[in-house]
Amino acid sequence: MPFERPSRRALLAGVLALGACGSRSRAPRSPMSIARAVDGQWRSTADRARDFWRHPRESLQFWGLHPESTVVEFWPGAGWYTEILAPYLAASGGRLYAADLQTGDPAAPVSGQVVRAYHRKLRQNPDLYGDVVITEFGATSGPVAPPGSADLVLFLRNLHNWMAAGIAEKAFHDAFEALKPGGVLGLEEHRATPGGVPDVLASDGYVLQSLAEQMGQEAGFLFEASSEINANPLDTRDHPFGVWTLPPERRSSPRGQPPDPTFDHGRFDLIGESDRMTLRFRKPG
Repeated sequence: MPFERPSRRALLAGVLALGACGSRSRAPRSPMSIARAVDGQWRSTADRARDFWRHPRESLQFWGLHPESTVVEFWPGAGWYTEILAPYLAASGGRLYAADLQTGDPAAPVSGQVVRAYHRKLRQNPDLYGDVVITEFGATSGPVAPPGSADLVLFLRNLHNWMAAGIAEKAFHDAFEALKPGGVLGLEEHRATPGGVPDVLASDGYVLQSLAEQMGQEAGFLFEASSEINANPLDTRDHPFGVWTLPPERRSSPRGQPPDPTFDHGRFDLIGESDRMTLRFRKPG
């Protein structure tokens, strides 16, 4: 999956801008554990209800999040994980880079309204979220963080979107460039039936774990470990509207069409959220 590199001028401008951001103070505030960040009362009831399916504390521990980390979260969406990461890092003297949607990106899985609400939320409560650095990731974007600066990069249920848009290879490349030697790439993704035929466009939202591992290794990463933290054996993966039939999206009609009020969500709600792989890659060195 080839990608077009941005111009040298664009890359240089991005690096200089990010370097300026890196000069801001990172003084810790009040120590916070991952468990405390997950249990934070600032998180909405709806978001906290999904902890049952997404296991954020166990996942972040598996990926090796630690105080004073520099973390890059690709495509944070409405900020489900940011609500945990940003307060934790702000309290520990760490830093969060949010590599948001590139302006006008047709592959965007969320609307511009969602993106604006995310930015507004961070600006309105700097005491809680700290100084989150907003960058971009897309087909022609530059660096997501200063090269070699990140301890941890996170791909959180977005690999299927990048495969559909033809930018998955670029995502792994940009993550590799952002990480320090020895840094970790953590990946959570809807898992296709093992041994199935690879779908390079991930048209139903599911990705073969073997393919995800291969893409990481082709980008230069060492595949280190997998976990069943986010597995769901009830997920049959044969849903009429792909993974989006399941909660939390609960799609009832093809993409772009209005919801079908007669659609029976019952058996899909009983399945719960998707079966997901949880992987850890490491940059050599």
